[in-house]
Amino acid sequence: MLENINLKKKLSRDEYKAALPGLQQRLYDLEKACWDHRAPTVIVFEGWDASGKGTAISALTQRLDPRGFRLYPIAAPRTYEQQRPWLWRFWLKVPNRGEMVIFDRSWYLRVLDDRVEETVPEKVWRQAYPDIAEFERMLADDGTAILKFFLHIAKKEQKQRFQAMEADPLEAWRVTAADWARHKKYREYLAAAEEMLEQTDSEFAPWTIVEATSRWYARKKIFDTVIAALEKRLGADAPPRLKTPRRSKKDAELRAAMESLGQGGL
Repeated sequence: MLENINLKKKLSRDEYKAALPGLQQRLYDLEKACWDHRAPTVIVFEGWDASGKGTAISALTQRLDPRGFRLYPIAAPRTYEQQRPWLWRFWLKVPNRGEMVIFDRSWYLRVLDDRVEETVPEKVWRQAYPDIAEFERMLADDGTAILKFFLHIAKKEQKQRFQAMEADPLEAWRVTAADWARHKKYREYLAAAEEMLEQTDSEFAPWTIVEATSRWYARKKIFDTVIAALEKRLGADAPPRLKTPRRSKKDAELRAAMESLGQGGL
């Protein structure tokens, strides 16, 4: 599945910059509508190290009302969390009515990292598939819109990104020995991701594979997917689209001015 994805899809930076203000304005309007109509949303980001999950989340949330969403970066469970059912820590983070919750990594650690690194027995990570299906089904039955993104890049691209970050003194800290160790296990993680996508894709919690070689293409695809899903969730309650939103124009002008300053405009 993943090996057949066309990772050469691109979008120019200028095309992305032109589209971004309108996308952010539309997402803000939908966030407010979800809040007003008490429609909860869960957005999950999975994918390769250095595939751009963090920067995509930053772009997605940059113009949202911070009172309407929460962001959870997920790591390995702490000692006290290991003493409880494994999904307990995620149940504590599900959205309230009208709220959007974004997960940077998620419960899928159990069938990716835990599986490949063999931190749990095979019986345990295989049981996670029905556990996840039940968890997501219960959220969906309660009215939650669930979106799941897998940001996909090739092994060669990942290596190049690691090397570029290591060459930058301000970015080198982001690449660790654990990142390189996972890079060496790319094939094993690829097999685990393939099975994860196959076992956990559903009508109520679908996966979207994001071709992430081009960061601009990846971000726009994420925006488009989230906007379409929220419009579908809200139905007749979705706010009408504005052809020429004044706020988007002002936002574009502000961005141009800031870039001018950054390039020595003053």
